Amino acid sequence: MLLAAITGSITGLMVRFFEYVVVEVSYDRVLAAPLWVGAFAPGAGLALGAILLRTLGNGASSGTSDEYLRAFHDPEYPVRLRAFMGRMAAAVTTLGLGGPMGLEGPSMYGGSALGAMMQRRLPKAFRGADHRTLLVAGAAAGVAAIFKAPATGAIFALEVPYRDQMARRMLLPALVASASGYLVFVALSNVRPIFTFQTDGSATFEYKDLAGAILIGICCAIGARMFSRLIRYAKGFTLRPIGLRVALSTVMLALLFVICRGLTGESLTIGSGYGVIVWLGQEHTIWLLAAVLVLRCLATATTLAGGGVGGLFIPLVVGGAIVGRGVGDIVNPLNPTLYVLLGMAAFLGAGYRVPLAAVMFVAEATGQPGFIVPALFAAVAAELVMGQQSITTFQRSPEGTS
Repeated sequence: MLLAAITGSITGLMVRFFEYVVVEVSYDRVLAAPLWVGAFAPGAGLALGAILLRTLGNGASSGTSDEYLRAFHDPEYPVRLRAFMGRMAAAVTTLGLGGPMGLEGPSMYGGSALGAMMQRRLPKAFRGADHRTLLVAGAAAGVAAIFKAPATGAIFALEVPYRDQMARRMLLPALVASASGYLVFVALSNVRPIFTFQTDGSATFEYKDLAGAILIGICCAIGARMFSRLIRYAKGFTLRPIGLRVALSTVMLALLFVICRGLTGESLTIGSGYGVIVWLGQEHTIWLLAAVLVLRCLATATTLAGGGVGGLFIPLVVGGAIVGRGVGDIVNPLNPTLYVLLGMAAFLGAGYRVPLAAVMFVAEATGQPGFIVPALFAAVAAELVMGQQSITTFQRSPEGTS
């Protein structure tokens, strides 16, 4: 427990520094620069990231969350220092220059790598313990810190390795590390939820909203299945020559940026997507919501295909928010915030097969616990419709567990 707390604290410090460099030092300047910079900066980030992975990372892949899952299921899978340094540096260039992926992937991977390397160097302290103890603890701390959501961090790190099952044996270390990582991170930043809405957190819902939640779950599962397939194609494209995929991705990202600016007047295809959530607070037509959803999904997949290093957690959340807003405009236009939150929980829960973590994320990251009941309906409906598909191929089914 003490070593889990230490792992969580170090991870919280690392994640705060990572966020500072990515957001405050780099990405905020991209947003303030002329528009042509926003169009081509993500491509430059991909090129720099490819160089860093090849040199500093000694040829490491661009995977982050997948690397955590591989190390979780394979006790012999190596977690190397150079690969860790290369991936984190490439994540800074990818995300800092506007790549439309999340900071949570590198945060989770970074924490898990730190935990695994620490446990490997202290074998006597873990004699008879599971080899994944600090791996899971670090991953939980990374998610807890970047989202300022300690319960979400612990649940996600335990829920994501398996489909329809949770890795329970590391629960206590994960909880301790999540709390430690969260405390260190907020001590260096703030405790405000990452998403804020005008609606009161104690707002009630109507019975028709439960039916709307189920409808959102179905729509989000369909969207998550399509997005997961798109992500698999993008990962396959990373096997192409570096120069080709970086060049094509740069042109594609610039084109998507121009189209989005023309449609919305906003730079919604770059960055993690928090700006999209703010944009959803205004009135928009259904066709424009659908267009932004397609553009965001294509931008994320293009970044991944180009070898970008980042997470898919927040892209799933953003996709769900857009779907939820569209369904809400049809079912109950008077309560749009509710449906945005339901979409977040359903799309995320379906994409990563983590319904519990998805619902907890909605409560912690938005400060809206009053929406948990309909969010449960949405997450369960999405889980059922999603079937056996997932956004990652490294999850295992319950029958494959030991």
